[in-house]
Amino acid sequence: MSATETDAAPLGYPETASKGLKGGALGLLSSVVVGTASTAPAYSLAASLGFVVAGGGAILAGVKAPAIILLAFVPMYLIALAYQELNKAEPDCGTTFTWATRAFGPVTGWLGGWGIVAADVIVMANLAQIAGSYSFTFLGDLGWDAAGNLDSSTTWTTVAGLVWIAVMTWICYRGIEVSARIQYVLLSVEILVLIIFSAVALGRVYSGNGVDGSLHPAWSWLWPGGLSVADVIAPALLTAVFIYWGWDTAVSVNEESDDPARTPGRAAILSTLLLLVTYALVSIAAVAFAGVGTTGIGLGNPDNADDVFRSIGPVLFGSSTLGHIGLLLLSASILTSASASTQTTILPTARTTLSMAVYKAIPTSFAKIHPRFLTPTVSTIAMGLASMLFYGIFTVISPSLLTALVGSVGLMIAFYYGLTGFACSWFYRRTLHHTRRDFFMQGVLPSLGGLILLVAFVYALKSYAEVDWLTDDDGNNVTIFGFGAVAVVGVVAILLGLVLMVVWRLRSPAFFKGQTLPRRGAHDLVLAGPETVSEPVFRLPDSGLPGIVIARDLSNLPEGATAVDASTREEVEDEGTP
Repeated sequence: MSATETDAAPLGYPETASKGLKGGALGLLSSVVVGTASTAPAYSLAASLGFVVAGGGAILAGVKAPAIILLAFVPMYLIALAYQELNKAEPDCGTTFTWATRAFGPVTGWLGGWGIVAADVIVMANLAQIAGSYSFTFLGDLGWDAAGNLDSSTTWTTVAGLVWIAVMTWICYRGIEVSARIQYVLLSVEILVLIIFSAVALGRVYSGNGVDGSLHPAWSWLWPGGLSVADVIAPALLTAVFIYWGWDTAVSVNEESDDPARTPGRAAILSTLLLLVTYALVSIAAVAFAGVGTTGIGLGNPDNADDVFRSIGPVLFGSSTLGHIGLLLLSASILTSASASTQTTILPTARTTLSMAVYKAIPTSFAKIHPRFLTPTVSTIAMGLASMLFYGIFTVISPSLLTALVGSVGLMIAFYYGLTGFACSWFYRRTLHHTRRDFFMQGVLPSLGGLILLVAFVYALKSYAEVDWLTDDDGNNVTIFGFGAVAVVGVVAILLGLVLMVVWRLRSPAFFKGQTLPRRGAHDLVLAGPETVSEPVFRLPDSGLPGIVIARDLSNLPEGATAVDASTREEVEDEGTP
């Protein structure tokens, strides 16, 4: 389909007006910072690396944990390509929700949107726990011992975690630019400390000052050969996918970027590449220094699984003045990481529900925008309240269940990321033959990413369902309804979405009838633009950019305008027939 890049308002009949967000607020660097900070590199490694090394009561990847980290990058990069290509066609803050609806219809699209919301709400509980605990750890490292002793108190860490959620919700409410400026500071601290951690760890190993169990890095650590796909690679891969998860925030704020069609997609790609380098370096350093033993600071020790840096830090930096400073910085990096991710997790969820509300897939009250800050009001506040409620409930039931959230979030991530990959290929299915680049970037590679995540989802779900996959501090199996808690939380989250979707469909069927967000594809008709512009660019109507989709029967074609079929570049005159 042909359309044009102009400064004029788009022609035709847009399905919805601009959502009211503050356009032009984020450039490429800001978008990369938001996307990278959203993954919470320090927190993600602290909470996940131990589960990549060992799980289910046995060693999983072991010294090949860095290989799993590299392997997880493959589907992440492929899905980032899908985000980039779909965002070019329709830079909508609903991302997976909008694109899956366009490609597969309202039911699939709604579940894709729910996948984003559920994953974000679930992970907020874990983020809040880490932020709450490290708030007291940081104060203790500063010399306030009484406060430091509270880092293991469930009550006080829960209170602190709830306060963090409330504070970050308020910051997101105040505006996207405020959020971005804060992320610059938090991410800078985080990355700097991870580099210092890696340098010190590798320096001690190569200088012979490691600990019992320290290992010299080997090239074999970067290749997963010899690992079982079903029993090791699949569950470890989903845990590693969790480490990368969050870069899509750069795309969810697309309507607030300086170039909605290009900047978010480029930021997503750059974010994943930056994360790859960071994670490869830190995982190799951690495995080399701590080893993969099941005792002491070994990464295979189940007592260290929920926070590997807490066990490694004191041993790595020692008790000297410099060591105390290093430990203080490490605590600060985990705290800033968790708090930053708490903030950037609210951003995409609020914008997903905003988009869903605009298209009447959920109550329209979620579409309200603050007249001054130009941020989603109800969506942002609702996300904060839902996260606080979920965190509180899980803490009351059993703090051990919070550990199960990492794996269950991995299931949700694989679900909606994989769906996005398939949506990209299907959306562009009739135009893939145009160029070799289109064939691979819009078809083969996104589908491959979706397929990898689908296979990982199935195999991991089987492993997570085992009753002994997760144990508590007393060695008891953590189960729900007789199945592994990780699998149950993930499956119940998806089923809850189905129930809510059915309820809303009965109450407000317009979206589900395709009236507010109909199915589209890259082969649809669009208005022909001014002849003075030579480069055709495809846009969908509600992107707010030039290029309007025209019905095949030409029923919404403005008088005197011409429709063009993008797959043939020919004018369409009679009932969609050239």
